[in-house]
Amino acid sequence: MTAKLIDGVQISKELRAEFQIRASRLRAAGIVPGLAVIIVGEDPASRIYVRNKAKACEAIGMHSEVHALPQTTSQAELLDYIARLNGNPAIHGVLVQLPLPRHIDGRAVLEAISVDKDVDGFHFCNVGQLIVGDAMFPPCTPYGCMKMLEHSGIAVEGSRAVVVGRSTIVGKPMALMLINAGATVTVCNSKTRDLAEITRSADILVAAVGKPKMITGDMIKPGAAVIDVGINRLPDGTLCGDVDFAAAKEVAGWITPVPGGVGPMTITMLLSNTLKGAERTAGLRTSMADTRIV
Repeated sequence: MTAKLIDGVQISKELRAEFQIRASRLRAAGIVPGLAVIIVGEDPASRIYVRNKAKACEAIGMHSEVHALPQTTSQAELLDYIARLNGNPAIHGVLVQLPLPRHIDGRAVLEAISVDKDVDGFHFCNVGQLIVGDAMFPPCTPYGCMKMLEHSGIAVEGSRAVVVGRSTIVGKPMALMLINAGATVTVCNSKTRDLAEITRSADILVAAVGKPKMITGDMIKPGAAVIDVGINRLPDGTLCGDVDFAAAKEVAGWITPVPGGVGPMTITMLLSNTLKGAERTAGLRTSMADTRIV
């Protein structure tokens, strides 16, 4: 068996073509969807990621702003900056790039973002909405994973899903989205006993633990859908996921590559959330395709 590739680049292209139409509809109503990204410090990986977000916005006709603040920015200064963006009617989404410098309380910063502009989906109110199955802004990475399953025609309802990873950014919201979609879900982590026995029971296996090639081929149920959220740099400079791709693709039914799988979908769903915020401002109905999975 050779798994079918779930191509995040191609799925993103198709979704962004739809988003471009929605952005045009908003501009016709006098509203240009706007995303503001704040980055504090000089982390090279974060700067590349932020630049990619800005390019993605511009490519579909959205307005983007990147606010690069020095490493020495105080928490009070950052909170004041966020408050000004919260009050800016031209901005429909506010995102603070993580990680932040150690002297800044990340939780306090994320909670300072207006819940109506929290396009990363990390505010307590958005997390609460996700729990009850009615999230306005689902966290972008798990949202992208759900879209990949949907696009590939993989049935979630009635399936047995295993999520390896318990982070608040991916693992926990991923589990909630799968539960809301009707799956029976088990959440594991790197310390879980008999992990392979549990992962072999999964019709849908999501790896989001941050350990290169931790999920081996013998840990996968034949025919399963494998979503690899991990991105790790090996000593030789190459990238790999949390799944041993070469071995896994001979067992799984579907699999995401690294790179080119979940990564492009994260930015795509950020665009989706920002568009939803702008459509809400304009009183336009959001596409049901954007809301039905969560």
